[in-house]
Amino acid sequence: MIDFFSYLFMGVGIVFWVWGTSALPRDRSVLFKLHSLSIADTLGSMAFMLGLFLKIPREWPLLLLGIIFLAIWNTMLGYVLAYCSQEEVVGDE
Repeated sequence: MIDFFSYLFMGVGIVFWVWGTSALPRDRSVLFKLHSLSIADTLGSMAFMLGLFLKIPREWPLLLLGIIFLAIWNTMLGYVLAYCSQEEVVGDE
């Protein structure tokens, strides 16, 4: 039964990865594409790590640390990308 849920979480993770990647060829802004890709990638990676946690529970500290860092890293990266994409407004010269 644990194997079933493990593979289910891993499958959900792969579905999120594919879903996030499928948004790239659409005719939208680059920021929208990055946003949808980063959210889908984060959720897919977390689901995959939960599946690994069920498969190899003795590695729970490393997997939990990986999930926490995924959430923090992708959130911070989103803010940095949004900040860098803003056009700099320069005073009238």
